[in-house]
Amino acid sequence: MTANASSSSATSRPELRVDLAATGLLPSLPSAFLANRDLDLLAPLRFLPPGPSGEIPPSGPALPGARRELAEALAVANRSYGNPRADDLARRLADPATRVIATGQQPGLLGGPLYAFSKMVAASRWAAALEAEGEPAVAVFWVATEDHDWAEVSSSTVLTPEGPRTFDLGPDPEPLMPVGMRTLGPAVDGVLRSLAEAVPGDRYAEWVRTLGQWYRPDARFGEAFCRLMACLLGDHCPLLLDAMSPALKSAQRPWLRKLVERRKEVEQALERRDAEIERRGYPLQVHPQRGASPLFLLSRGERRRIEWRGEDGYLLRGREDGGSAGDLLRIADENPGVLSPGVLARPAIQDAVLGTFLHLLGPGELSYIGQAAAVHEVLEVESPWVALRPQALVVEPKQMDRLAEMGLPLATLLGEQRELDRALAELQGDGFVEPVRQRIEEALGELREPALAADPNLERPLDKTREQILRALETFADKVTQSAARRNETLNRRVHQLRESCLPLGKPQERVVASAHFQGKYGDRLVESFWQQMGLDPRVLQIVCPDCMERKE
Repeated sequence: MTANASSSSATSRPELRVDLAATGLLPSLPSAFLANRDLDLLAPLRFLPPGPSGEIPPSGPALPGARRELAEALAVANRSYGNPRADDLARRLADPATRVIATGQQPGLLGGPLYAFSKMVAASRWAAALEAEGEPAVAVFWVATEDHDWAEVSSSTVLTPEGPRTFDLGPDPEPLMPVGMRTLGPAVDGVLRSLAEAVPGDRYAEWVRTLGQWYRPDARFGEAFCRLMACLLGDHCPLLLDAMSPALKSAQRPWLRKLVERRKEVEQALERRDAEIERRGYPLQVHPQRGASPLFLLSRGERRRIEWRGEDGYLLRGREDGGSAGDLLRIADENPGVLSPGVLARPAIQDAVLGTFLHLLGPGELSYIGQAAAVHEVLEVESPWVALRPQALVVEPKQMDRLAEMGLPLATLLGEQRELDRALAELQGDGFVEPVRQRIEEALGELREPALAADPNLERPLDKTREQILRALETFADKVTQSAARRNETLNRRVHQLRESCLPLGKPQERVVASAHFQGKYGDRLVESFWQQMGLDPRVLQIVCPDCMERKE
């Protein structure tokens, strides 16, 4: 089995290939792991590199009894979402021999950014690949409804004829309340109206009306998200797992207890891992909070972090409320639904309950999973494989043709603006400074040997002269580039439109544009194009072209 399934023929065009690490589009730690460096920073987790996977040792699921009970509850929930394979997927989860492919995200407005959708496709693709090898497998998507980051879930961006536009639900009405407990509120009606006005087309208008069936003022974030995703993905939908599910909270009980009982060991392990990551020269994705637990308590409608006090006490951050560790253990036994793991404890809790075989992670998640892995060790959770998810870019044939006509590589379009400007200057015949700069640099190099032979003390003045001359030429080249950019307005406008589609608001498309937007634009071709064209190799940007699919409408 390989993690590099074939992509569309469009990606075979050299100008469309984008090496994510080489172009600086991956953070430092994921880039290192892909290069087979510093993998011990993930211990006890194991990194699954792209390419042929070979024989991967089995990873037995933990708590199969709890998993059976959880599977029964998920069958009911997923049927209510409209997941067409709810019963089949739940039956697979209940089987202790089934390998679980896990991934997840917050339930963002209108499906959240596109990468939530592509994560689901990737997890289901991995499960299908294992099934084809004769290994029972199921994809599970963890819907992070316990989170209380309103800004993360309350806005949605779409691509309009005038460029990207963002719509939101307004300011946070109830800070610290988990999004799974919130209704969308009246503002959602205004978002849908504005969306219908901003993007023309009968199909898009019909799709916005369909969205209104799920995104109602009285609907909760998790409920609307799950129903939308079940509709978008159909038979390719993974098993959707609401983090606030009572069955899940019940299954978490022993692990929540361990987080309290082994609180000192957890803090020490996190501190050691943070120090080692920093010693290797990598930034910490999650800022250390010494004395703060990786646990939250829901109290009076607010999800507040638990901070340890003394040998046996705790307080809720921002309040004087507190108690003893014994009180927390009783809460875990009697009412586990009010306890929730933070970002560094969630992976271990997830893997303990699901018996995860493979955890698919985004670049940011892979950047902090090494910190979180320290908790696996303390809680004695069997460690899964982890892999970087593929990153995707949705393009249209005319956009690919335009790039080809201009002779502009996609990597250059997505790169730094300065380098893009230089490439455009060269395309317009304005790259005349660079050849001269190279000849001058060579000529300056020829001065070194005779200058040092005449007097070794001339080395420093020569280096300084060389640096000043080349810097001046660099400045002049920038001015030529800027002049060329202003001169050819038609070319610049086309390039700007292409870049804005691929990097809306200056960020990768999949991190900005709502999943629901693409369904409104492409209809059923969306999911099939991802299923057929998105490879699983995370080293290169996966190009997806729904309009390259045969139309079904």
